[in-house]
Amino acid sequence: MHVVSVASECEPWAKAGGLGDVVDALARGLGRTGSLDGPVDVFLPAYRSVALPADMPVEELRVAVPGPYGPPTQAHPQGIGQVIVRSVLTHGYRLRLVDFPAAFDRDAIYGHPDDAWRFGLLGRAALETLRAEARPVDLLHVHDWHASTTLVLRDRFYAADPIVGRGRLASILTIHNLAYHGWVAGPDLATLGLVPGDSVVARGAVGIDLLRAGIERADLVNTVSPTFAAQALTSEFGFGLDQTLRGKAAQRDLAGRPRFFGILNGIDPAVWDPATDPDLAAPYSLLDRAAKITCRADLLERIGFDPGDDGPVLGMIGRLDPQKGFDLLAGAAPDLLAAGARLVVQGSGDPALAAPFRALARRRPDRVVLNERFDRAMARRIYAGCDLFLMPSRFEPCGQGQMIALRYGTPPVVHRTGGLADTVVDEYLHPGAGTGFVFEHPTADGLAWACERAFETRADAAAWAGLVERGMAVDNDWASGPTAAYLDADRRAIAVAEASGAPGSSSRRLGPR
Repeated sequence: MHVVSVASECEPWAKAGGLGDVVDALARGLGRTGSLDGPVDVFLPAYRSVALPADMPVEELRVAVPGPYGPPTQAHPQGIGQVIVRSVLTHGYRLRLVDFPAAFDRDAIYGHPDDAWRFGLLGRAALETLRAEARPVDLLHVHDWHASTTLVLRDRFYAADPIVGRGRLASILTIHNLAYHGWVAGPDLATLGLVPGDSVVARGAVGIDLLRAGIERADLVNTVSPTFAAQALTSEFGFGLDQTLRGKAAQRDLAGRPRFFGILNGIDPAVWDPATDPDLAAPYSLLDRAAKITCRADLLERIGFDPGDDGPVLGMIGRLDPQKGFDLLAGAAPDLLAAGARLVVQGSGDPALAAPFRALARRRPDRVVLNERFDRAMARRIYAGCDLFLMPSRFEPCGQGQMIALRYGTPPVVHRTGGLADTVVDEYLHPGAGTGFVFEHPTADGLAWACERAFETRADAAAWAGLVERGMAVDNDWASGPTAAYLDADRRAIAVAEASGAPGSSSRRLGPR
């Protein structure tokens, strides 16, 4: 198979959350299977922040992208923009940077009023590149609403194309965050070259929900954990798309399996390894955990805490977003501090969610620290140096922080939802068999209760050592499960596309079994 991925993030080039980690790890994992015709192509915007090493060989391709991306001419009244696609082989895949400064030469990845236009350009540039190269392509893997534009614009402008047309190029949409849809109101449809009554926007429609349209148009759709896939079919967690997802789940592939499902994410144990992590003060491993104490002392000294204080140190890292439950930690903080805990919080985003921690850090600089920025090195030191890692997310399609914390010997405290429920075994309910602590209700009291159970277990040295050892032994390696599941999904999607009866489909696309 030849697989093409389109995404708005890819670690280490551009990352705002777990999406970037998954796109990178999956591309590398698929490349290692030996089942592909060469490396995965990963299309990513050439953001201002993306910097390639000066000595890295780069290939350039210029493609003309029709549509509202350049000045109109008599020959092309809709306008044609020249886009440069820079390609490099790196990390086991081919990174393909879509360079169009008007769209991507900006300070932030997201949050611009013309984001739909920007990511529409990404999708259309990917399609035009594949057409220009005219190489056989079997599967198009798009991520979240940003890359769903690829499917929408394919069906609008390239439906019968012999390279990328529907039925000729199988497709999978992976939903990492169901809360963001990419709504484009009627007056803005023209920025994507769309109008009500065309082949993708219904006549009389007031706009288009790009994620919904992607779900409807993809051959298969998945989200990133089995539990969240089930939750997404409900009105509580479906964010208005539960009916669309139920419709997709009711459709079946050739083997009778639902065309909406969950695949649990993993982590790369080579990237996340306390035995080789250069940002840590000292290496440690499952078999020799002694230096974790050194990492704890190093973290506390760096942030101005007393390393001689044995009170539990609680860490939390993430986007300052209501989803992540930072407000729950702020609400629980008085009880946790009264119990002798100290808090290390790192995140960027909503200033209102940071404000309580700023206030706490001013009042108690010896007990609370807020690192209000994205800092890779400090994140790794928090994973290694804290005693507990908090993920009180209201919902969490999968989450990787809890898996990294387990790998680094720091038991997680999580809300029972989505991928958190799939990856953490509650020590309170399963004493001697757990890997962390789980609470049922996303409230400050629920979080405080789970932390208190953790403090009780930590007071028993033998029980705590067993808990840490079990957590570090958990296998969340991409190669152990997720990669094989995605490879199977790729083949399923190709079979669905071939069964559509489109002319030109070929059984060679199924690849080795």
